[in-house]
Amino acid sequence: MKDEECTSGGAYDLAVIGAGSAGFSAAITAAEGGRRVALIGHGTIGGTCVNVGCVPSKTMIRAAEAVHGANAAQRFPGLRGEAQLVDWAALIAAKDGLVADLRQKKYADLLPGYERVTYIDEGPARLVPGGVAVGGGKIAASKVIVATGGRPATPDVAGIDAAPTLDSTALMELERLPDRLVFLGGGYIGMELAQMMARMGVAVTVVCRSPLLPRAEPEVSDVLADALRGEGVTIEDGVTYEAARREGDRAVLRVTKGGAARELTADHLVLTTGRAPNTEGLDLDAMGVETDARGAIRVAADMQTTRSGIYAAGDVADRDQFVYMAAYGAKLAARNAVLKGMETYDNGAMPWVVFTDPQVAGVGLTEAGARNAGHEVKTSLLSLDNVPRALAARDTRGLIKLVADASTDRLLGGVIVAPEGADSVQTLAMALKAGMTNRELGETIFPYLTTVEGLKLAAQTFDRDVAMLSCCAG
Repeated sequence: MKDEECTSGGAYDLAVIGAGSAGFSAAITAAEGGRRVALIGHGTIGGTCVNVGCVPSKTMIRAAEAVHGANAAQRFPGLRGEAQLVDWAALIAAKDGLVADLRQKKYADLLPGYERVTYIDEGPARLVPGGVAVGGGKIAASKVIVATGGRPATPDVAGIDAAPTLDSTALMELERLPDRLVFLGGGYIGMELAQMMARMGVAVTVVCRSPLLPRAEPEVSDVLADALRGEGVTIEDGVTYEAARREGDRAVLRVTKGGAARELTADHLVLTTGRAPNTEGLDLDAMGVETDARGAIRVAADMQTTRSGIYAAGDVADRDQFVYMAAYGAKLAARNAVLKGMETYDNGAMPWVVFTDPQVAGVGLTEAGARNAGHEVKTSLLSLDNVPRALAARDTRGLIKLVADASTDRLLGGVIVAPEGADSVQTLAMALKAGMTNRELGETIFPYLTTVEGLKLAAQTFDRDVAMLSCCAG
């Protein structure tokens, strides 16, 4: 945008702050509805996912899988593999090339196709009455959507600022592979990256206050911990972070567990204890926009903040921290803000995936969540050694757990821990969306020798012992 346009502030129907997945979703939705949109960069175009999140991490995780595949001979008798050396610099270069390509093709190159969207890349923006201030001028807009995303958070540990640390972004920008890393945090980002680095040949220790993936089912934590330990990852859960320090060019973390103190030394401490919303400099307080204890913007079901006419979506809001939910929430915000929509945010059938190996994927309520919601609950638990696909692949790490309402038989949620769990969970999401019962799922025809067939078997496990069935007899 030209400076004089920014200064004059010609009226827009909608101003969107942030040009990541949420920002683009909101801008495109409003533009396709015939509205004039000012899309304000407020950071690197493309946002977290394509630049430093989903795209770079998943391509590096896939590379680590290939390295790990050299050990396939352990599972398939007669197959021989040779040890592979990791060309870390080449992997980083390939990752950077992919990121640059997708940022251009899926973001920058899209803008000329939307004549009603004016892209403004003139520095940080802030909310002001009647619009947004940016680049020394004001963008006048009747409605505003804040979509500024989030960033890795730094845990409150004494001395952490002085110790050699990395966040998830810096980890994937290292010039060389370190010898030893200590990961703080047992959430999905930490688990994905810890396994990735271990498969690259790094000695990895994970320390966390709670079991791994604390928001998932407890059985999931146990299975994933066993899988990671089987690959040489050291896991110390139930610890308290006491202090960190620099010792030469190394990082030292002091923790306590069961009353006993110990010190862990590594090249770096990797901070994966959560994310913080990007709200600095937006003048939220002055505009009457409330935030929660984490600093995220509070939004109602229609994605509107506590200030009329101002909406928020994506990682900056107090909603689900997934890129597809950011885009979904932003679409709702745009429709409600400028297209006379009356839509509400619904995550009842929202699938989620952790790209470890085995993958962890779930949807709906956990057993504890269902009980807290007032349901009389019944569950089924199926180990992967009951799934023919897992037996044929000689990889039975994992399980499937389903949660149902005991009085109505309706499915409430479930989780799949399996090498192909990510590609199987959508079937369960659709079952929940359709309001299926576990009996209906158990009577559905599934293809043989697929991981998703395990859902059918898990549904049948509510009422029978599937170990007593022949192949395809269910």
